[in-house]
Order: sequence, then structure tokens, then C-alpha cells
Amino acid sequence: MKIEHVLAGFLPDSRGHDGLALAVLLARQAEAKLTVATVQPPPWASPGPGRADESAWRAYLKEQATAGFDQARQVAGEQADYITRFNRGSGRGLVELARTSDVDSVVIGSGPRGSKGRISLGSTADQLLHASPVPVLLTPKGYAEDLPSRVDRLTVAYRRGPGCDSAVSVAVGVAAALDVPLRLVTLVVGANRARIEQQMLGNLREQATADLERAVEGRRREVEVETLEGRNVTTALAETEWRKGELIILASSESGPLRRVFLGDTSIKIIRAAPRPVLVLTREPFGSRQTLTK
Repeated sequence: MKIEHVLAGFLPDSRGHDGLALAVLLARQAEAKLTVATVQPPPWASPGPGRADESAWRAYLKEQATAGFDQARQVAGEQADYITRFNRGSGRGLVELARTSDVDSVVIGSGPRGSKGRISLGSTADQLLHASPVPVLLTPKGYAEDLPSRVDRLTVAYRRGPGCDSAVSVAVGVAAALDVPLRLVTLVVGANRARIEQQMLGNLREQATADLERAVEGRRREVEVETLEGRNVTTALAETEWRKGELIILASSESGPLRRVFLGDTSIKIIRAAPRPVLVLTREPFGSRQTLTK
């Protein structure tokens, strides 16, 4: 994965400003190009007298896009690129743009529902999380209201397997490019977790440490490892300290299509319970070498 070109999906509302604030933060820290995109419904294509209405509709869409970008420029500045795409679905429009451009990641805000500080998966996120060819960064609701000064740590939600091994390798490169520490957490979740023997938990911690050491072998970077326990994902994630500028990294489901984002049930639960932004990686062939450059 590279961080050379960040795409922010923008709407002129609080959701759009949350995602844009994070996209600007990431692009500046990685010294990357930033493109701000708004996806609008397709203009009407009415024949005959209906073309008058079509012209009015096109003028309205252009006016809305201009007003939205005026707001975005106050955050992203003139150095960013601003483009408009037309599609019946905003997520599908961003997927199409990601497929036809050189962007490395797509950043969006939370869906309209959900509580402050959490991520709600709306229709835009759903479309991106099933089809995006590049990683998707999801921003919690209200993120722009208390924006950190920089990304200050990456945490990989780790589950042993080829997909997560690849995710750890990617995270090592991202952490190096952003000059931030890296942490790996393993979740032990279940209503009957008290019955799990301490030896089993010890073995799990040892295995996670061994897996991580193998993933970062030969790299001069210290990596913290934690096992988080709880009766569900929410309580497990609450068992640790989260830095203000932290990003959580998730691997795509190993059963999903290659080179695309695709999530399983556990990953969706982590996203909904996450107290920080979540970067969802595309699924890569195990053993493939992914590079990151600034």
C-alpha cells in the first residue's frame, strides 16, 4: 500500500467535514496528494421540451457542487484537487473514481446514524466496503470537532491467518512512512470467557507475539502486542488505552475477492465499536509484497 494520493469523499455536512479533516491530516503527514470528490445524481436526459428542466437541474447541481467545494477549500486549501462525479450511489461513484485514477485510499465520514465518536455504516460505506479496489478509511462521527494534531499510532486488529499477516506487513510500512509506533491487538471475546483457562490465554499471547515477530522480522521497529478480553467486541476494545491520533487497521475477509475490500461479521462489529478511525485494507494474495512510499 502507498500513501501518495488520498481521495476524500465529501458532502457539505458534518459527515463530510469529519472525513475531510482526517483526509487532510493523513495527506499532510504523508506528504501526499489530496483529491476531494463529491458524487451527485446523474443529470436528467429529457428529450424535447423537457430539456429546459434538464438545464435547470444541471445548473442546480453545479451550484451545489461549487458551494460544497467552497466549504471544503476552507479545510483542504487550494493545493487539493476538486472534482465532481455523477452516479446514483455515492459509494459506487467513489469506487468508479478509485478504479480509474491513481488514488491509494478513500476516506469518508460516518453514516448519518450512530452516536458521536463511533462509526455508522451507511449506504456509501456499504458500497465501498464491498467493492473498493483501494483501502477505505472510515471516520467516527464528530471527529472534526476534536481533531488530533497528527496520526500518532497504528493498531492492527489481529487474527492469525494469511490476511492478517499481510495486514501486519502493510501496517509496518505505513507506520514507518508516517513515523509512528505500531501495536497489534488480539481480541478474545465470549460470554463464557471466565471459563477459558489462563494457560490458553498465555498460549494465545505467545502465539500472537511469535506471529508478529515473524511478520516484522528484519525490520528495526518495536511493536507492542496486547490481548484484549471481553464478553463482546465493544467491551474488549474498551480494555485498552486509545491515543487521540490513533488509527485502527483491519484486514479484509480472506473469503472475499482479491484486490478488493470485503468484510466479515467480526470486522463489521469492530468497526461499529471502534473509538477511532478504521482503515480497511484490500485483500492481497498471501506472500505478495506491498510497498509504501512517501
